[in-house]
Amino acid sequence: MKALVYHGPGNKAWEEVPDPQLREPTDVIVQIDTTTICGTDLHILKGDVPAVTDGRVLGHEGVGTVTAVGSAVNSLSDGDRVIISCITSCGSCSYCQRQLPSHCLADEGTSGIGWIFGHLIDGTQAEYVRVPFADTSLYKLPEGVGDEAAAMLSDILPTGFEIGVRNGRVKPGDVVAVVGAGPVGLSAIMTAGLYGAARVIAIDLDDNRRELAKSFGATDSVDSGAAGWRDQVLAMTDGLGVDVAIEAVGIPQTFDMCTQLIRPGGTVANVGVHGAPVELQLQDLWIKDVAITTGLVSATTTSMLLKLVAQGKLHPEQFVTHRFKLDEVMDAYDTFGRAAETKAIKVALAR
Repeated sequence: MKALVYHGPGNKAWEEVPDPQLREPTDVIVQIDTTTICGTDLHILKGDVPAVTDGRVLGHEGVGTVTAVGSAVNSLSDGDRVIISCITSCGSCSYCQRQLPSHCLADEGTSGIGWIFGHLIDGTQAEYVRVPFADTSLYKLPEGVGDEAAAMLSDILPTGFEIGVRNGRVKPGDVVAVVGAGPVGLSAIMTAGLYGAARVIAIDLDDNRRELAKSFGATDSVDSGAAGWRDQVLAMTDGLGVDVAIEAVGIPQTFDMCTQLIRPGGTVANVGVHGAPVELQLQDLWIKDVAITTGLVSATTTSMLLKLVAQGKLHPEQFVTHRFKLDEVMDAYDTFGRAAETKAIKVALAR
């Protein structure tokens, strides 16, 4: 089969690799029908994730059709359409039982890490993929949910909701600032209303993304490159700051922005993937009763979000701005990597 293979920082290729095979009785093989590229893939290609080694098939999002089923798989059959979760869950270890499969202790990949696709085992930017622990790591697609909407449930939508909105402890009436209106930031914006946020402020350098954020649920937007950006945000509150600040970029400057915006008693929810140290201004924050949360998505809300999508309450297909054939993945990476120029949010790669 063909797959997108990582060969070290800045080096990738669409090339022939062996077809995946069932290894364990809990495995299935899935034909990839639609996949996409994540900002984390760009971090990998920059060398920010050294655990990804030469020869790894990239990708951790996708929708596909089951083509082979292990002998211990109970809930899936050949021909089922499924969402491949970015998190693989054994379903039985102590972390999976605590609803934290992002730290699954199974020995696929590395014990303690639930994100293994395109990281510690071969991923979904390929014609086929082996899925371990299929009963607890795949979600059957109901009729009426399209591949593009479903692919957004592999990672970005549960990430924005769980690590941004839920970890941020958003409550009815809260003012929420989302720093970074890329795919995950937009996911937090889209789902903040589920917990009753009264005002959602999108903060970004990019004019297009700030405007787009309003169609995802933002009530306001602020240019983070403007001289008075902080004063603009404070003017939208009572002057004390926002209740929740969600960091969705992954660089020191944007994390610092969140700590500058948060009110006493508020929560800074870090969602971004950081590849460099961040300086914490604890001398200013210690007295403010501020909570700072971090996390890797566990995708435990995927079933709930899928129900909302199936009922037309959420429309994640609107994330897709560019479409490619699967074998055009190199062009797709070029487009996604130049998002400021191409105005790409998510790319869809279909068989």
